[in-house]
Amino acid sequence: MSKRVAIVGASGYSGEELVRLLLQHPHAELVAVTSRQSAGQTVAQVFPRFASHPKAKALKFTEPNAATLAEVADVILLALPHGVAAEYAVPLVAAGKTVIDLSADFRLRSAATYQEFYGHPHPAPGLLESAVYGMPEVHREAIRGSRLIASPGCYPTSILLPVLPLLRAGLIRPSGIIADSISGVSGAGRKAEVDYLFCECNESVRAYGLPKHRHLSEIEEQLSLAAGQAVTIQFTPHLMPVNRGIHTTLYLAPTTAFSTAAETAALGEKIAACYAAAYANEPFVRVLEGKSLPDTKNVVGTNYLELAWRLDPRTGRLIVLSAEDNLLKGASGQAVQSLNLICGYPETAGLVP
Repeated sequence: MSKRVAIVGASGYSGEELVRLLLQHPHAELVAVTSRQSAGQTVAQVFPRFASHPKAKALKFTEPNAATLAEVADVILLALPHGVAAEYAVPLVAAGKTVIDLSADFRLRSAATYQEFYGHPHPAPGLLESAVYGMPEVHREAIRGSRLIASPGCYPTSILLPVLPLLRAGLIRPSGIIADSISGVSGAGRKAEVDYLFCECNESVRAYGLPKHRHLSEIEEQLSLAAGQAVTIQFTPHLMPVNRGIHTTLYLAPTTAFSTAAETAALGEKIAACYAAAYANEPFVRVLEGKSLPDTKNVVGTNYLELAWRLDPRTGRLIVLSAEDNLLKGASGQAVQSLNLICGYPETAGLVP
């Protein structure tokens, strides 16, 4: 049965990707898109790339209004900044609607942790307990039965999917985890700030958000839940001069020492088996084999995450790498995965050709 879907905040980069995915979705019906700055204009006018789609010529942006959205839609996706999304989530959940939030407002279980990392009190602490962290590969069954989905951040997705299976299997230590990530400029959102002007970003790579990037909060919470103990990691995000894509390199300490060829081979077999058990049947995670390593050019424009790993006997470390599109698997594509699960559609609907 077709579900009526609305997007709040549809004029941003993630919102634009949601529009694209839902216009072509074989089951869901896009019935409303909101944006204060674009209200009154059609989707085709705001996004000329969609002008050939009949729906884009007729569907107009409106001012966001929770009561109106509750009347016209069954599922509402919130592509809004943190702190703002909760203003719409609260009345929509109260009205019995399903909400998929792409902001950080419901990703954490602790209101105190939210305030620590986001700098203001949580706007709706009463909903935190009922929200489900929307990572289908990890919480698929819980997502199916939830009314409030907190879709993960882009950096957390690139880190958690490679690390969680290893942590749960006891193959790596929960301490000493180091994550270096590089993101395209679209990760900052569609906004006018000096740091993201072409001349500031082009021909340059720089770190930012040190030493306590906001995404650390959800990364460490999910890792801690998997490990059964508090996990603290070192995370350094970087900005690279491309439109989209994230590449992450993880440095992990195996629980088993390895130095000889035999020990390395034995541990390698366990790691390979762990990833096969976790992802062999997952439609959007590709574990690369042979000499292949993750490459953003292979995942940009798709909902896939690639990962690969190498053991380094010289340092005693396990190096794991991942690549994803920050606007798709790291945001809108993953949200549509959750939409599909909630609505009973094939999980790949609207996400693969």
